[in-house]
Amino acid sequence: MAAIDETAVRARIGAFRTAEGAGIPAGMVDSVATREGLVQVALMVAKADAARQEPMRRALEADLAAMPGVRNATVMFTAPRAAAPQPQAQAQEPGTLLGQVGSIVAVASGKGGVGKSTVAVNLAVALARQGKRVGLLDADIYGPSLPRMLGTKGKPEMAGNKLVPIEAWGLKAISIGHVVEEETAMVWRGPMVLNALTQLMTQVAWPELDVMVLDLPPGTGDVQLTLAQRLKLAGAVIVSTPQDISLLDARRGISMFRQVRVPILGVVENMSFFCCPNCGTRTDIFGHGGAEAEAGRLGVPFLGAVPLLAPIRETSDAGTPIAASAPESEAGRAFAAVATAVAAGLDGAGPARGPRIVIE
Repeated sequence: MAAIDETAVRARIGAFRTAEGAGIPAGMVDSVATREGLVQVALMVAKADAARQEPMRRALEADLAAMPGVRNATVMFTAPRAAAPQPQAQAQEPGTLLGQVGSIVAVASGKGGVGKSTVAVNLAVALARQGKRVGLLDADIYGPSLPRMLGTKGKPEMAGNKLVPIEAWGLKAISIGHVVEEETAMVWRGPMVLNALTQLMTQVAWPELDVMVLDLPPGTGDVQLTLAQRLKLAGAVIVSTPQDISLLDARRGISMFRQVRVPILGVVENMSFFCCPNCGTRTDIFGHGGAEAEAGRLGVPFLGAVPLLAPIRETSDAGTPIAASAPESEAGRAFAAVATAVAAGLDGAGPARGPRIVIE
């Protein structure tokens, strides 16, 4: 297979013509990324022109996909960059996005592999079962798992120039995984990731919601800081296993949210313990109680412990979250307890504080 690089892709874009003979101005190309046969292109298009330019976007995507050496091509629209603000206008007011949502809750972890997405999905489902209007936004652009965990297939419908959120298990949900193939690697640089995430917030027809659950990527990077800056977050839920290595990264997550003045709703200890289904013997595979002790040490609420159970994994893989498919099970009750604690924290938190980004 022939190698493909950015220069070749840009040359192809320069030679591209629509059925009407129109080309694409060089200044319209915001970014091009290539890696191992995967091509991602961002075009700067004003929001008002996006619907009219959609046929061109699809045609260019098909043209790039036909290039020798290209395994998959994705073309997306991004808003033109605004002019640099004057120094006195640089501070951005929080809450400029998703203003129709009552409370926005970020589910985060300092590291991957602790079951953060499983907690986020089941927390959202449990909140919906408690009568709240709940949205779920998969902000993990590099590793979108929400479509598989909700059992949703196919691309969202369009309402005008906006995507309609997928409905599943009482939720309104969206993920980059709903608009690209499941096995497509999102080989994007930071600016493209942030553009895509902004589109999931602004170009989706989100209804009025009581709670929006954000499933954040692991770590403390650009996505977390950008969301803290652009959204009025009601609080963050930190997911950790009991082991010391996981708790070390959870501390970093808590520290980051405190620096940007986002309240910590609490800590969830996932994979807290394991009980053998045959003999009933309990084994603390990752230790036990570490997250609760750490929450006490840091002065933040402990939201509950979720055991390590095979049905949680099985229902997640099957697209039937256990909080919905087996709410009376041990795991279902554990997630319901976490949801109750989160809801109580939201009710008692008062208005969310505006973030103040501090970089030292």
